[in-house]
Amino acid sequence: MRQYREELWFHTKTRRAYINITDKVQAAIDKSGIKEGLCLVNAMHISASVYINDDESGLLQDYDDWLEKLAPHEPISQYRHNRTGEDNADAHLKRQIMGREVTVAITKGKLDFGPWEQIFYGEFDGRRDKRVLIKIIGE
Repeated sequence: MRQYREELWFHTKTRRAYINITDKVQAAIDKSGIKEGLCLVNAMHISASVYINDDESGLLQDYDDWLEKLAPHEPISQYRHNRTGEDNADAHLKRQIMGREVTVAITKGKLDFGPWEQIFYGEFDGRRDKRVLIKIIGE
């Protein structure tokens, strides 16, 4: 069994962002030379997420609106976590909802997706450097 590891780095200009990283993940698979296996993609920060869904602008805005209703950023005083001097408690909650990571099968050197599936990086407390780990194992 072979393995390959790569990191993607992000620095969004906005607090929240949803970035399709499918092509970057496929590029890592191509570099790895692995044709059959598994690809793990995970956010290496507790206020960001990696998830799979459709790349449709209305859906991305729906996610953002829904998450903001579930865990609104303001007022920041509503969260105990923010009493530490932080202002990102909502980002931790959003990450919990959207998840930390995804694992996708690799078949014939390609991500083995269902219809419309894409991999996204969800940023909930941006404007600083954060990373995503890609770990590929297989043959």
